[in-house]
Amino acid sequence: MNHIRVIYLAAVLLVAALSTHPAHAAHPFLACDYNGGKVCQVSAEGKVEWEFQCKNPQDCWRLPNGNYLFCFVSGALEVTPDKKTVWEYKAPEKVEVHACQPLPNGRVMIVEGGTSRIIEVDRTGKVAKEIKLNTAASVQLHNQFRGTRKTKSGHYLVCFKGEGKIVELDGEGKILHELKVPGDPHEVVLLPNGNKLITCGDGHKVMEVDRHDQTVWELNENDLPGNPLRLMAGCQRLPNGNTVLCNYLGHGHIGEQSQVLEVTRAKKVVWQFNDHAHFKTINQIQLLDVPGNVVKGQILR
Repeated sequence: MNHIRVIYLAAVLLVAALSTHPAHAAHPFLACDYNGGKVCQVSAEGKVEWEFQCKNPQDCWRLPNGNYLFCFVSGALEVTPDKKTVWEYKAPEKVEVHACQPLPNGRVMIVEGGTSRIIEVDRTGKVAKEIKLNTAASVQLHNQFRGTRKTKSGHYLVCFKGEGKIVELDGEGKILHELKVPGDPHEVVLLPNGNKLITCGDGHKVMEVDRHDQTVWELNENDLPGNPLRLMAGCQRLPNGNTVLCNYLGHGHIGEQSQVLEVTRAKKVVWQFNDHAHFKTINQIQLLDVPGNVVKGQILR
């Protein structure tokens, strides 16, 4: 019996050690921790190398000049590695900011819930362009929008979270196309082949659709043994065809499983990251060792 107790105790200690030790990250990355209230840069070894506190961050970029651009509930900032603010946008009261993107002309694209608009803000912090977004009256401010991207063509792709759809607008705000998706979409990425990669939030699903809205790849809630899809948030398609996903563990799942996954098209997990000691709910990511210039109109993360 003593031997059994010793073995049991050793097993408990091993599980505890594994649960508190961060997994190897495989890639250096920048990430938002929504409930943790911070934006962090993490090394390939899993060490937090840089951290900036802000409330409910949603989107983040490391720029070619080494600065960090990110948005949070009440605005957006560009800060230097030593945390000096070089650009700032303050949103109006009773507004939530849920996406940002650096543009080639130096502006920053931002989407706001409450004012229901896409704006492009210049380097002085002034709104240089505004696109009004029409939302259903029943959708609360917090649920209006999530991921939004401006493409090389000058169009905007917007996740209408509360209405469960992806909307494409031209440069003047005219609706070109709408696509209903399961759940509440949190991210849409236009791929080089013209397909769209979409995360479906609490729809517990990730999908890739072609130009004709046909699903050409999907990942469903229980496709990854041991890693059920929770709220699917940020994502990134890698040059090798794999997909990196943020498995947002809010809504009762904090600390339960991996926070970031890299998955092949055959639905095999290549690597996973979990550091519950430092992160609560990772909801956006940018891998820092993937080729591509983030300031070009289309995201090339």
